[in-house]
Amino acid sequence: MNGPIRRVSVALYLLFFVLLGMVTWIQVLSADTYRDHPRNVRTELSRSFKERGLIVTSDGVVIAQSVPTEEDPRRFDRTYPESELFAHLTGYDSIFGESTGAEAAFDTELRSRQDATFSDMIAALLGRDLRPQSVQLTVDAAVQRVAYESLGAQHGAVVVLRPDTGDIVASVSTPSFDPNRLIGPESDIAYEDLVAEENNPLLDRATREIYPPGSTFKTVVGAAALDAGVADPETTFPDPVEFQLPGSSATVSNFGDSVCADGDSITLLQAMVVSCNTVFADLAIQTGADTIGLVAEPMGFNDNFAIPWETAESVFPVEALEDDAAALGQSGIGERNVRATPLQMALVAATIANNGEMVAPGVLSQITDSDGEPVSEREIPEPVRAMSPETAGILTDMMERVVTSGSGQQAAIPGIRVAGKTGTATGVGDQPSVWFIGFAPVEEPTYAVAVLVEEGGEVGEGATGGNVAAPIAARVLQEALGISG
Repeated sequence: MNGPIRRVSVALYLLFFVLLGMVTWIQVLSADTYRDHPRNVRTELSRSFKERGLIVTSDGVVIAQSVPTEEDPRRFDRTYPESELFAHLTGYDSIFGESTGAEAAFDTELRSRQDATFSDMIAALLGRDLRPQSVQLTVDAAVQRVAYESLGAQHGAVVVLRPDTGDIVASVSTPSFDPNRLIGPESDIAYEDLVAEENNPLLDRATREIYPPGSTFKTVVGAAALDAGVADPETTFPDPVEFQLPGSSATVSNFGDSVCADGDSITLLQAMVVSCNTVFADLAIQTGADTIGLVAEPMGFNDNFAIPWETAESVFPVEALEDDAAALGQSGIGERNVRATPLQMALVAATIANNGEMVAPGVLSQITDSDGEPVSEREIPEPVRAMSPETAGILTDMMERVVTSGSGQQAAIPGIRVAGKTGTATGVGDQPSVWFIGFAPVEEPTYAVAVLVEEGGEVGEGATGGNVAAPIAARVLQEALGISG
């Protein structure tokens, strides 16, 4: 064979090997990738009729299940028995858009693996169970229901955490939606209708939306000041009607445009109890953005969490505020540059309750096999210290005073010591977004809570965190603690 023919032959052999390699890569090694690709409608249609595992709450309430169809018991319909109550947690397993929530996060565990794909055949040969597994969440159905009913028709969110583990006990966003509408032949129309709704029911306000936290952020500023030795509970501050922001013609005023005490002086303890804006604007500037960041960032600001789906990033922009004292003063009362999810503010309360250590949140309790036996469970993350235990103790005392004699008295529960902080973000729209964060019992904190109500009413008609959000927090904590109303 002469040289040119030999070279052509070698080239042809190489091309055949490349072609064989590509076919093997696509048909075997990448089979699962192409099968699970969101644009592969055929596979999604086929998968939609396969059995998926249960999603249940910590107290055993089924919130997602596959039910055999009447026409063919080998096919299944995905249903959500609790409808709107858990919609943002369960999410939905959709063939017309991206799946969300637990359905998406635990898709590998929930789906049946009896698909005759290469990886499934290997798993079968290895003796693995190809039946779908089930997912148990940390959420308590009773607490979730009380939180949802307490918000009612208001737009907002409630998050309840266990401070020592980060377990999410409740996560409610309203308005909600019925995920059952997103299953079946007309789910694409239902999805478009939900997207078009002005009140955006598909948005998870608890974990995927950020808001000015208002005066609840004063707990973060207070923690930074106490930790750095800038102030202590008895440190006195001037008590003017308004605080002049440095280098600016703008001022920070107190609620009701009045002084917080006698118009002469006020202690930091008193300022926290009555939520004095002028003091905390001044305190934030004295403390400094970088020092506040040393407390805010270990609690999760300027980052997001995987619970296991990603949450929105809460923001305290340290660098932007370092050289802008006026903006820092306004941010010190939880407005201007500060934004947070309700989950983030529940974590702030939980960190104080947990002696200054933040435990990252999570919604998974355990994965079980088709026989109900545990396969794996969530590992509790290592805690991150955000403030000293002494600072956390001082803040706890201050926040308890907020509930016993300050702006958060409507969060009180008879016979239970509750610590909390109210917030009213007056700089948002025509009506303020109102907040309450807190925990109970003070002597042995078991639950931390954050309540947000968007556009909670007219300020002059009592739309404050103390009047609107605090009573919701009381009802939710009471249910979580198992106290009859």
